[in-house]
Amino acid sequence: MRNISFPECNMAYLSNKDNTMRQLFILLAGSGLRFTRHEKLIVSRQDAKHAKKTLCVFASLRESLLKPDLFVKMLVSPGLLVLALFIPAVHAEGTITLEKPPASLKQWYKPENKRNVWHHNMFKLRREIQAVNEYMEVKDQPHTEKWAIRLVTHYRKIAEMVPEWRDELELEWADKLEAAAKQGEFKALGTALKKLQSSCKGCHSDYRAQVAAIYRGPDFSKIDVKLDGKETSYLDFMKILMRDVNRIKIAAEDDDKARAQAAMVDVRSGISILRSSCDSCHKEPEAKEYYLGTKTDKLLDELQAGIDKGDSGHALGILAVQACARCHGSHRIVYDLKAEIE
Repeated sequence: MRNISFPECNMAYLSNKDNTMRQLFILLAGSGLRFTRHEKLIVSRQDAKHAKKTLCVFASLRESLLKPDLFVKMLVSPGLLVLALFIPAVHAEGTITLEKPPASLKQWYKPENKRNVWHHNMFKLRREIQAVNEYMEVKDQPHTEKWAIRLVTHYRKIAEMVPEWRDELELEWADKLEAAAKQGEFKALGTALKKLQSSCKGCHSDYRAQVAAIYRGPDFSKIDVKLDGKETSYLDFMKILMRDVNRIKIAAEDDDKARAQAAMVDVRSGISILRSSCDSCHKEPEAKEYYLGTKTDKLLDELQAGIDKGDSGHALGILAVQACARCHGSHRIVYDLKAEIE
C-alpha cells in the first residue's frame, strides 16, 4: 500500500463502476496528512478525475487526531442521499506502506514459470501500444488494426492470468478499441487507447516496484557458503564479514596492529569466499573482475600495508566502496525491500 497526500485538493471522488464501491479517493486541502490505501482504496489524481463524473464525496477530519478516524460524508447526485463512513488509518507524515501483489501472480514468474510469462506479456503490451500509436498517427488502418488486435488480446490475458485484477481493467474500452481499429475510426481509437494506458499506469503505480522486488530481485536466502568447513547461510556469512571489517577499523584506531592484521586475514579469506559465491549468478568474467577482481586484491594489499604504517583509514574506505557499496547498491536495496514485503 502507498500513502499519498494531495494538499492542493479539497474534493474526493468515489467511482461506483459495475454498481460496486470500487474506488474511494480521499483528498484534503492543506492538511499535510497522509491516508493509507486499504484493499481497493486507490489514491491518484488521474483516477480522481475519471471518477468525478459518477459521485462526489466531501471529506472532513474529526477534531481530535488522537482518534484518527476519517469521517466522510457522501453526497450522491442526483438525489440527496447522505452516508456516513468511518475509516481508520490516518497516518502521520513519513509513513510508507506497500501492498503485496495477488498470490496468483507468482505462477507466472521464475522459478514456477521458466519463461517469466507475465513479464513477456508486459513487454508485448508496451510494444503493441507503441505500434498502434505510430500507425494511428499516419492513419495506416491495416497496420493499426493488426497491432490493435494483438494489444487487446494481451490486455485481456491479464484478467485470465491474475483474476484478482480483473476489476482494475478497462475491458469495455478494449472492445471499443478493437472495433474502432477495424472501422478505421482513429479519433475513437485514440480515446480508447488512452483509457487502456490509464489503467496500465494505475496498476504500475500501485504494484510495479513490489513485483520487481519480489519476483525479479535476488534471493540470497538460497545461497550457502562454506566457512571453516561448515555450510553457512549467505546472510550469516555477510554478518561475519562485516564484523571482521569493523574489527580492522576498531583495532587500527586503538593502535592494535596485531589484532588489525589478524582481522585482515579473515577479511581476505571472506572476500575470497564471497568471490566464489558470486559465480552462482555472475557467470561473466568481466562482472567478477569489476567487483571483486584484481583491483580489490590491490586494495587489500594497500590496506594491509596501511595497517603496518598506522594509516589504514583511507585504504579501508576505498575498499568499502569497491568491494561492498557497489554490490549493496544494486543487490541489497532490492533484497531488503523484498524481505520486508514478503
